[in-house]
Amino acid sequence: MTRTLHATPGLVDATAFAPPVIVGTSSEQALDILFQALLDVARRHDPDLEAVLHGTADISRFSPQMLARALQVQGIWFQLISIAEQNAAMRRRRHVERTEGRAALGGSFAKVFSDARRQGVPPEKIQALLSDLRIRPTLTAHPTEGKRVTVLEKFRRIYLVLRELEMPRWTDRERNGLMNELRDQIELVWMTGELHLEKATVEREVAWGLHFFDETLFEMLPETLETLHEALAETYPGTEFRVPPFFQFGSWIGGDRDGNPYVTAAVTRQTLHRNALASLTRYRDGVRELGRTLSLTERSLPLPEAFRAELDRQLAESGQARAITRRNPGEPYRQYLSCVSRKIEATIARNEGEHPSGPDYASADGLIEDLRTLERGLTEAKCGALARDLVRPVRRMVEIFRFSTVRLDLRENTTRTTDTLHALWRQRNGEGEPPALGSAAWRQWLDTELARPRDPERSFEDLPDAARETLATFALVAEMREALDREAFGAFVLSMTRSVEDVLGAYLLAKEAGVFLDAAGTEICPLPIVPLFETIDDLRAAPAIMRALLNVPVVRRSTRWQGGVQEVMIGYSDSNKDGGFIAANWELYKAQSKLTRLGQELGVGIAFFHGRGGSVSRGGVPTHRGIMAQPPGSIRGRFRITEQGEVVSFKYANRGTAAYQMELLAASVFEHALAGDGERAGPGHDDALEALAGASRAAYVQLLQTDGLVDYFQAASPLDEIALLNIGSRPARRFGARSLSDLRAIPWVFAWSQNRHVITGWYGVGSGLASFVDVRGRDGEATLKRLFQESRVLRLVLDEVEKTLMMVDLDIARAYAGLVPDAATRDRIFSMIEAEYALTREMVLRVSGGTELAERFPLFRDRLKGRLPTINQVSREQVELLARYRAETDEDRREAVKSALLLSINCIAVGFGATG
Repeated sequence: MTRTLHATPGLVDATAFAPPVIVGTSSEQALDILFQALLDVARRHDPDLEAVLHGTADISRFSPQMLARALQVQGIWFQLISIAEQNAAMRRRRHVERTEGRAALGGSFAKVFSDARRQGVPPEKIQALLSDLRIRPTLTAHPTEGKRVTVLEKFRRIYLVLRELEMPRWTDRERNGLMNELRDQIELVWMTGELHLEKATVEREVAWGLHFFDETLFEMLPETLETLHEALAETYPGTEFRVPPFFQFGSWIGGDRDGNPYVTAAVTRQTLHRNALASLTRYRDGVRELGRTLSLTERSLPLPEAFRAELDRQLAESGQARAITRRNPGEPYRQYLSCVSRKIEATIARNEGEHPSGPDYASADGLIEDLRTLERGLTEAKCGALARDLVRPVRRMVEIFRFSTVRLDLRENTTRTTDTLHALWRQRNGEGEPPALGSAAWRQWLDTELARPRDPERSFEDLPDAARETLATFALVAEMREALDREAFGAFVLSMTRSVEDVLGAYLLAKEAGVFLDAAGTEICPLPIVPLFETIDDLRAAPAIMRALLNVPVVRRSTRWQGGVQEVMIGYSDSNKDGGFIAANWELYKAQSKLTRLGQELGVGIAFFHGRGGSVSRGGVPTHRGIMAQPPGSIRGRFRITEQGEVVSFKYANRGTAAYQMELLAASVFEHALAGDGERAGPGHDDALEALAGASRAAYVQLLQTDGLVDYFQAASPLDEIALLNIGSRPARRFGARSLSDLRAIPWVFAWSQNRHVITGWYGVGSGLASFVDVRGRDGEATLKRLFQESRVLRLVLDEVEKTLMMVDLDIARAYAGLVPDAATRDRIFSMIEAEYALTREMVLRVSGGTELAERFPLFRDRLKGRLPTINQVSREQVELLARYRAETDEDRREAVKSALLLSINCIAVGFGATG
């Protein structure tokens, strides 16, 4: 078993161990420390696993129970490698900042602003972009995270101890204590186990999402805004910039009803209260800490008159003026903070359904204003540094997270919304069938209902349960925006949008549920309704749908009230599943370009919500390159993106990594916005990419339509067994059917990566490139090489294809194919995959000019090569385990095999760093 980031054996002496000092040295020493700690735990609990860690065990001879333990220790080792890599990356960034300055760090605010200053960008343009900047990563409950929260907490502690071991200040005794703590945490992971023993619930998913806010995001996101402020002050000295809370987090956890019967209106209500409690508790703690710190007395500095007046008002309002002043005599700032703290406590009580005795905060705006008053009071008392360093971070935290922590999106699919609309139609028109979808009569009914006044006395009690549940969810928006926070909700995302009538139907449901507001005598919808275009056909239809939609008066009024921006969500997963890698990326690019031009024509900003997953096949690409490859003018400072499963853990589990990821995302969006419309495609780019996309899609669709593919896929992968991992609350299929079209994109990608075919990240690319060259000859190959250098979108696609091809192992894939019982089906499909792989590898290298795959990415190659020996071994064992599990009839033996099988799935996913 390889023990380092690089495939360099023998760094660890297995017989003795003296913990090395890792200050300023290479990451291999950090790996040595982690490996030895894991080895010590293995010796104590299961000495036979020492050979597994050293790579000398023949685990094919192990019993299922022993094999499960071996797979568990290998999975833990992959996690420890990832921790060492994150630690090493942070050290590299700090080294660059110390030696070359922060502006030398790619993806930093300092780099973007210093480049802008050199290009003559005036501060007025920077401020204008800042004012329009809106960035919102959105956490989803998509089932791609195998680790339990309790295990995440232990790995977080391991990271922190490893960081402490870098410090040179420790004595040998103290260092040994840290090593003992490291071993203890690894032992706790060992004894706890990573897998969920029961099906995940929505409540657990909510707790999983809030874990990252408690550990890192509450603290690090305000620091990220402060980093931006500092970079501006350094780059544009003498200019005072206003930095709004442009970076916020969204979430689908507890609001995503699409295909998940467990997300009900009651669950969403509970989620909103839990989210609110998380932020309110953090503000209470922050205000209490300020109260302990700001012990300034009236004797030490004059109290500004305005602050004195506000303090007197707060004391009188509290009803506890005498108790507060008696507790903090002569300490006006502590008295003020005591009033603020009591109001937060009352707000928490109200959130939990109690009736507070004193005043509370009706919304986050009141708390923000109170903190601003405190800042002004300190600044006017000549304590501006205290206001800036102590109070402003708390105030910024409240501005960002408000009383909701996240902006919760609701998501539902058009099948459910249409069923509810049909139920409403029958309620109002008696028995009979509603007009056909897409008919003029159906559109007329929607327009008529949207135009007529809402009847507030109308009852929905006689509607079917599913329809009442859908309307109850919309009604929750109206209720909780008023009772909790006006920004408690982000948007309503409509999956499977096929027509303008689908979107108007969502508007009508919002109106019927009481969401609409009266604005200057006309109705508007304050909740953004966001169509989601997922398949290639949907993406192609999107411009026409949006043109028609934005000409509907209620939509135009609502969009204008929401800031003059209409959001559109585009799906990377289903478009890829639908048409293959090149075709999906090109159709996504074209749709954004056309919608951007449409928005400019209609005077409405179009903002895109990118539905990306963690793997390359689902849109997961390097942040900066992915953003810079978007069409010119398509971002303009507004950017939303989904963050799913293991991606959330990777980006936000540790504070330094979280700060880097947030700065990288924000700086990249700002850089793209600064570029404006400057990065236009070169001559012939679009025609060439259109031809490539068409040919590659034809090859990909041919595979999908091959007889027996579904049978092959189910037999030659752990598709059905993945559902046993219990890593998500919702089913793998939307409506319970067993067709390829109904299968969700996540298990589609997950299973193809487990069986080492990984077709979702490359199949059809070789045929597309080869067809282009066949048709255009020598000029065609020259065009492709030129495009590889000039086209950001094609360069990004082919770079990621090369990386994906390194994950493919045809020998192992052939072993999985051996599980397919029908030989003719097996041979026909595997031969297609084998031939396309060879062609794709050949053509990509011809275009890129490389001699080996991904040679332009040495860190990626080294990282993957260091893992592949173990991943390959586990893959081979998984083939055997799948065969045994499917054939076993004895329930006890089958359960033992299942445990090992699930650990193998988890181990491979952790090794590659991605699932679905």
